[in-house]
Amino acid sequence: MSAHQTPPSATYESAFLKACRREPVPHTPVWFMRQAGRSLPEYRKVREGIPMLESCARPELVAEITLQPVRRHGVDAAIYYSDIVVPLKAIGIDLDIKPGVGPVVERPIRTRADLAQLRDLTPEDVSYVTEAIGLLTRELGPTPLIGFAGAPFTLASYLVEGGPSRTYENAKSMMYGDPELWADLLDRLAEITAAFLKVQIEAGASAVQLFDSWAGALAPADYRRSVLPASAKVFEAVEGYGVPRIHFGVGTGELLQLMGEAGADVVGVDWRVPLDEAARRVGPGKALQGNLDPTVLFASTEAVEAKTREVLDSAEALEGHVFNLGHGVMPSTDPDALTRLVEYVHTQTAR
Repeated sequence: MSAHQTPPSATYESAFLKACRREPVPHTPVWFMRQAGRSLPEYRKVREGIPMLESCARPELVAEITLQPVRRHGVDAAIYYSDIVVPLKAIGIDLDIKPGVGPVVERPIRTRADLAQLRDLTPEDVSYVTEAIGLLTRELGPTPLIGFAGAPFTLASYLVEGGPSRTYENAKSMMYGDPELWADLLDRLAEITAAFLKVQIEAGASAVQLFDSWAGALAPADYRRSVLPASAKVFEAVEGYGVPRIHFGVGTGELLQLMGEAGADVVGVDWRVPLDEAARRVGPGKALQGNLDPTVLFASTEAVEAKTREVLDSAEALEGHVFNLGHGVMPSTDPDALTRLVEYVHTQTAR
């Protein structure tokens, strides 16, 4: 398949891809970050006793978990079930996802010599991804599949810190104290991330999302100098495929313009900035995704609808809008609340 493939016609006319391309839509499309996972009893059942990273390497299981929210909620897109550390594990980084903690790296990257751990990612390293996406695209038919990857900054933070962090002191001390090593680390991660996204697109993903979950820890000047070039490299690497590219981070209100500049077609917005203000910050030529506060789903149906109405109203003048939460679905969310939310957005925005 060439890098300049024509988009698969089955999904091309979907509401989700049209919104990403800023074209008129029959209704505002909806999907949720972390829509597959712990909020669903059927997920907990199929995952029972299977470690997280192992579950990401079993094609049939990946396909089943990815499909669960599409069947249950009637969302407008599926998102490939995986984890941001999957490509790192695939190239041999010694890491594990510890329940209740998150990814833990055995030998954190702290010196130039440690960069040797980061070899190129080949399609053979993640053959299970190609297989799972093949299964999924056959099942999904006209429903688009979103591929995803962690952005270089967030991956670098895990690798340098050795696990989750609230302060990013090791990552930031490398960024400020050894900018050359930092730039080389992010550049290597950009290549690995781009290769991982290419595998997903070539296997049949209709769009991709780059998660820079931790970018909100950065000041705009630091983001522009030390992070944007690597994220831009990832987006540029997959531009030729013609699939929409989504960019999302948490707490990134101050970075929205820069995240758009990095090359995304769609900028994800968390719940802290109203969408009309986000559109002003991002500037013209981009669709926006978001941005209901995930905790609203614990309130009454009336409250959820009122807050959803606020989001839809602030999205009124957007060039393109994909409805989503401002972050992932929380594990204790009632799945029925999500199903009702999809239905509400669809009926309220039917054109």
